[in-house]
This record gives sequence, structure tokens and C-alpha cells, in this order.
Amino acid sequence: MTRMAAGRPLPRIAPVRRERHVVTVVAWVVLVVAPLVPGALATGSALMLLAVPVESLLFLLLLVVTPWRPARWLLAGGYGLLVVVAALLAGLDLGFRFTVDRAFVPSADAGQLIAAYGVVRDAVGPVTAVLLVALIVVAAAAAAWGCAWAALRVAATMRRPASEGRRSRHALAALTAVWVCAALVGAHLAPGVPAAASDAIGAIGSTSAREAAAIRQEAEFAAAERSDPYRDVPSARILSALRGKDVVVAFIESYGRTAVQGTSFSEGVDRVLRAGDAQLTRDGYSARSAFLTSPTFGGVSWLAHSTLQTGLWIDSQATYDHVVGTDRLTLSGAFRSAGWRTVSDVPSDTEPWPVGSDFYHYDEQLNADNVGYRGPTFSYARVPDQYTWEHFYDSELAGPHASTMAEIDFVSSHTPWTPLPHPVPPADLGDGSVFDPQPAEGRSPADVWRDPADVQRLYGESIQYSLGAMFSFLHEHDEKDLVLIVLGDHQPARIVSGRGADHDVPIAIISKDPQVLDRISSWHWDAGTLPSPDAAVWPMDAFRDRFFSAFSSR
Repeated sequence: MTRMAAGRPLPRIAPVRRERHVVTVVAWVVLVVAPLVPGALATGSALMLLAVPVESLLFLLLLVVTPWRPARWLLAGGYGLLVVVAALLAGLDLGFRFTVDRAFVPSADAGQLIAAYGVVRDAVGPVTAVLLVALIVVAAAAAAWGCAWAALRVAATMRRPASEGRRSRHALAALTAVWVCAALVGAHLAPGVPAAASDAIGAIGSTSAREAAAIRQEAEFAAAERSDPYRDVPSARILSALRGKDVVVAFIESYGRTAVQGTSFSEGVDRVLRAGDAQLTRDGYSARSAFLTSPTFGGVSWLAHSTLQTGLWIDSQATYDHVVGTDRLTLSGAFRSAGWRTVSDVPSDTEPWPVGSDFYHYDEQLNADNVGYRGPTFSYARVPDQYTWEHFYDSELAGPHASTMAEIDFVSSHTPWTPLPHPVPPADLGDGSVFDPQPAEGRSPADVWRDPADVQRLYGESIQYSLGAMFSFLHEHDEKDLVLIVLGDHQPARIVSGRGADHDVPIAIISKDPQVLDRISSWHWDAGTLPSPDAAVWPMDAFRDRFFSAFSSR
């Protein structure tokens, strides 16, 4: 009864073999496609998924010739880790190029990932943000396991003497021959898409090369940082032409050239600027404007703030961390040494900021927790710009006061640009609770970001609101001794600014004192707050020294 059971033959095993063949084919597909994902992300071409990946060929050869099972497990695990790490690096590169217009550098950008998580958390809520991070971690682990399983499965099949093993060995030989021939002749599936691919290795190699270049640049930067023409200028001479003035550096978040030129929303922003210029003229102000080229794009605003303040090109977190640990002379530090009271007003902050006192030398630091605001948040923006202006005036400029220098960061135009506040009568501002109904009247980020046209329109409206709040402040308060430097920190993300956008941001200097603007006549900036397409363009790190030169004793 070993061959028969109750007179019936045993079930045939053909279905089991077919199932095994299907599983092997799936494993081959994983091995061919997975290492090509980094290339598809980098090039944006799905044709990249039709290339032949050298990583799978090399690891399969190693797995076939390795006799020890634990060693094969380690090799398969290394293969899965290689593929997933390369895909994650390619994804980060894609995200950084889309948002801040440059490639990802691990040592420089680790802090920016934390900041990006904060933006996502503010937009979608902490629970959803944590779930998204958990989903990414689980997906990465599953992908690494799947690649390792596929490599072990195909390698095990190749070691079989039966026909299945021969077919797998022939497939490996054929793919290897195709890769070698394609590499030798430089065959391409399309321009920029080679048929012989090494995308996973290339993604990791490119990141490593950028990391090494960043280390070299840091060494060069440290040498340049020590050469400061204003380090030893006596405080009695520096900024002497501004004595008795209140000087405010106002950064408007995401206010880039794209806001004022050549886009579907720039016409609305330009109307606000032209109307504001007319009102400034009636109120006795004059203005000059131009463009500065920002070191950052789409985010990481503090790089622009520090570049303007230090006169150094600070385009990475690593460079920023280095500079704020030095005694570099900043705009705020120079004003403080020359006798001004210095203030920072950062409505997005809720925690102590040691850099503000230790490096920028601010006497007073205002943030979301100490300005008396009791109203709602507007996504990332914890305090509406209108409230920030009015509170700053009430606490720092109203009544007799020492000459004040301040940097204020206005955040109502920060991504995701929804929901947005609306202006309210200044007399009704109070503690900000007047804004309570407004967030519910706007649209959620999840709804808006389904359509790029909606994102662009709301971005334009956010800039109009921020500029309108500034013009309203200047109109409401007769500040004859105020010198206002208003500028953007960076262009908005690519979804708004487009692929061809530069790094330029508008800047304007506004004052009622004609002597202030006479001091910068040699700059040849445009009249008004709306710079023309042909207006002067400076790198942002040039501003500090030119400002010192214009307003200091010679």
C-alpha cells in the first residue's frame, strides 16, 4: 500500500511544480526591477526599469559560488540593504531637488529631515505624521526582506541539477552577456537611460562623493570665514549713519521672484505692491528694490537669514552649524555693539533659541509663546502676520524707546499656504482670538495639495496677505525714524515656482528719511517695492558688507 491508497493513485505533483516556477519567476522579476528603482527616480523615466542591473548579477554569482549557508544569508541581506538604501537616497535626492533645488547630503541635511517632519506634522497632525513615518520604515524593511528572499530563491534554483536549475543558469549567463555587451558599446534605451545599469551602486556612490565634497568645502569655508573686513571696525564708526533710527529686517516666508514675475498669481501680488507703493508715497515713505540670490530654495529659511546676517554663503545645515559656533560679526551683533537694542521675533518658535543670544546677540527674543497670542494656528503659521506686526509695534516701538534693531520672520506665507488668515480691523486684534473662526473657513492642506493650480493660487494669496499686513502697518503708524528692510528668504517649492525658477528673492528698503535712500543711490536699485525684471541682482551674502559700507563712517 505504499504506491496506492484504497485503489487510487497519489495526486500528481505538476501543480506544485507550476507554483514553484511561478514563485521563481516572481523572484527574477524582483531581482531585475528592484535595483533599477533608484535610476527611475533619478531620471524620471520608467524606461529605466527595462535596463539590466549589474548589482543583481554580481550578487547572484556570489551566492551561487558561496558554499556556506550563513554566508549566503549575509550576502542576501547585504543585497537587500544595498537596494533599499539606494532607493531611499534616490528618493531623498528627488525630494530635495523638488523642494530645495539641490541634492541630498547626509551630514548637511539630517537636521532638515527633522524640520521637514515638523512641517508635515503641522500640516496633517501628529498622529498621521507618526503613521507616515512608521509606514515608510515598515515598507523599507519589507522591501529589503523581499530583495534578500528573491536573491536566495533564485540562487537556490541555480544550484539544482534539474532543468529548472539549467534555465536559471542560462538566464543569468544571458543577462550577464547582455550587460557586458551593452556596457561596451554604450547602448541606451533612451537619451540618458543606459541599457547596462548600475543605479543602486551609483546612487550610493554619488551620495558618498557629495559627502566628501561637502567635507572639503567645509575646510575651505572655515578659512574664508576667518577673513572678515569688518571684524575690527570700531563700534563708533559702524552703522553711524543710522543712529537714532529703528531698523527692522523683515523676512517674508517663501517670497520669491516667482511671486512678482511671470506666473498665474504674480499679477495679484504686483497689484498689492503697486497699491502699497502709492499708499507709501501718500504717507511720506520712499522705497528702493532689487533682487538677492538666496542660498536655499523651497525651505530651510534659517540658511538665508544667516547668510544675510553674516555675509557668508551658508547653503547647508553643516555650514550653518559651523558658523553659529564662531564669533562672526552679524548685522544684529554690529547694531548691538553700536548701541542699539536688538530683538528677534520668530512666531514659528516655541522653544528657547540659544543661537539667538550667543551668536546673533539679541537682547530680546519673541516667539509664539511670549507675545500674548491666544488665537488659532493656521497650519504651520502659529501667529498671523498682522498680529506679529501690531504686537511688535506695541511692545518695542510705541512710546519713548531706545533705538531698536530687529529681525522679524513673517510666517503666514509658509507652506502649505492653507488655511490663510484674513485681515481684521487693527482695533479688534486684542489677543488674537478674533481669528478663531478663520481656520475652519479655509481648506485643509490634504484637500488643496491634490491640485497644483490650487496650491499656486493660495500661495499667491498668502503673499498678498503678508505684503498687505506690512503696508497696513506702515500706514497705521507714523514711524518717521523707521528703516524697513523687507525681503524674501527663498523661492517657494517647485510645485509653485516651476522647474526653471532661479533662487532670486525680492528685497526693498523703505524709509521716510531721504538721506537713508541717498546713502544707497550708488546701488542703482529700482524705485518702489516692486523690482522690475531688469532690477539689480546681488548674491545674498554680499548684502552685509555693502550695507555696512553704505551706513558706516568711512
